[in-house]
Amino acid sequence: MQLLGEILVNENVISEKDVEAALRKQVDYGGKRLGEVLIAEGYITDENLAKALSDQLQIQLIGPEDLIKVDKEALEYIPEFFAREYHCIPRAIEESTIEVVMVDPEDIVVIDNIQKISSLNVIPAIGAQSIIDEAIERHYKELRTTGEVTEALSGMDFVVSGENGELDDIDVNDLKKELDDAPIVKLVNLIISEAIKNRATDIHIEPLFDSLLVRYRIDGALQDIMTAPIKSATGVISRLKVMASLNIAERRLPQDGRITIKMPDKEVDIRVSILPTVRGEKVVLRLLDKKGFAFTLPSLGFEAEMLDIFRKWITKPYGMIIVSGPTGCGKSTTLHAALKEIQREEDNIVTVEDPVEYQLDKISQVATNEKIGLTFGSSLRTILRQDPDKVLIGEIRDHETADIAIKFSLTGHLVFTTLHANDAPSTITRLLDIGVPRYLVGSTLNLVMAQRLLRTLCSACKEEYEPTDEELASLEIDRSRIAEKQLYRPKGCVRCRKTGYFGRTGLFELLEVKLPIRKLIFENKDQDDVRFAAKEAGMVTLRDAGVLKILAGMTSIAEVARTTVEDD
Repeated sequence: MQLLGEILVNENVISEKDVEAALRKQVDYGGKRLGEVLIAEGYITDENLAKALSDQLQIQLIGPEDLIKVDKEALEYIPEFFAREYHCIPRAIEESTIEVVMVDPEDIVVIDNIQKISSLNVIPAIGAQSIIDEAIERHYKELRTTGEVTEALSGMDFVVSGENGELDDIDVNDLKKELDDAPIVKLVNLIISEAIKNRATDIHIEPLFDSLLVRYRIDGALQDIMTAPIKSATGVISRLKVMASLNIAERRLPQDGRITIKMPDKEVDIRVSILPTVRGEKVVLRLLDKKGFAFTLPSLGFEAEMLDIFRKWITKPYGMIIVSGPTGCGKSTTLHAALKEIQREEDNIVTVEDPVEYQLDKISQVATNEKIGLTFGSSLRTILRQDPDKVLIGEIRDHETADIAIKFSLTGHLVFTTLHANDAPSTITRLLDIGVPRYLVGSTLNLVMAQRLLRTLCSACKEEYEPTDEELASLEIDRSRIAEKQLYRPKGCVRCRKTGYFGRTGLFELLEVKLPIRKLIFENKDQDDVRFAAKEAGMVTLRDAGVLKILAGMTSIAEVARTTVEDD
């Protein structure tokens, strides 16, 4: 049998000197095996070790893609605590045998214990410890969640509405009593807590014909998480209404509310939206983490040159900076990161938001409440008498808000705000549509920045590949640009929930409103003229910014094509 060190040297993973150094240090590690010492000293990764052991022992190597699915029945044969302790996970079961992926398939003690626990013969396979641990976390958690849902639903006897969706046959008082029962409370708490653990930004709870579907939006994409019997719909939705102080008897009109969840390490604000549909009420919960704001401008995904431009304009003493894009594209995060960077002891910074998504120290933040008349307009008029230096307006929604924002910027204040628009040039058109005069738009705007969020490839499973001519043509990428670049595509593993993506980064399109652009605005030119002039002046479009992320190996061609539109 070939020695482990020889295999690693022959594979050009390490040198012979590295092996000798590790052998000398084995005593310091209490006689641990060579592979463990090499990992501890940083010479190799656990994946390098797993491949070398597979070659040495001629045992099947299991990669992350092979652990996307495992036999749920097999999981029940090995307790979770045992799997975590010994870094092993059952993958499949067949008749009297169970296949177990292990870090060390030569560990006779572990194999013997598995045989005693399961009463089955063990077929060992090899996997990297990090991959096995991620699979244990994912699959055993799914098993626990399924069990908790089943337990929560057992014994439930929910009130079911009539065929026409009316509430005539429901006793509201009886319904309120049922909503305080432990099972329904446990189920709703489970849905919310699992969403927080999985980094979800939204929870969708929607009735189907024969079940209640729960989906989470993770990294910008919806994923099916669990289903419950359709009879549980009334109880789950009514429980959420109670938590959000809404009317549980009203099921024909939309309702909006809020819930605050306090956890040991954080506080989460939940916006609740309820929409009546033909199959019953659909609920969407938007999760807002109210813990300390941890983002900085460099962490948002700016290219170096773009970051320099943005920093230049946010340090100006007055004028207006607008960040545009659809809901959920990170506009508020960017503006709060900007405020955090320019915050000075001598400045009075005030924000007006709906709601306050991030709380910043030493900044006065106002949450609007239209029910009591605290609107953007009324808040801003009061703020004008509060001696502000810099103002953040959560969103320009109407002419009144736009007019006040313009007046702020004209009177020596720096104004940050957001607007819904498709790109930077069309943001200017949107301002004009709201009713802001051209001469004011041209005089006050400093910078318009369009923004999108782009999913980044999962580092654990992304794979190298050679893109086709059709793929490159879809984004107008010349093959010469990728001559010395390595492109990647998603594959899917346990860590990324089989999507191939994990996390998001920002795409930015910065339009500096300098003299040539101002003249176009004054001369009543349309957004196509503005776009052409801005690109001539060096503006990087959203799609071009996405191509830069592809060339950097951060995302895929398919993701950029999905997120951006073709440049004119």
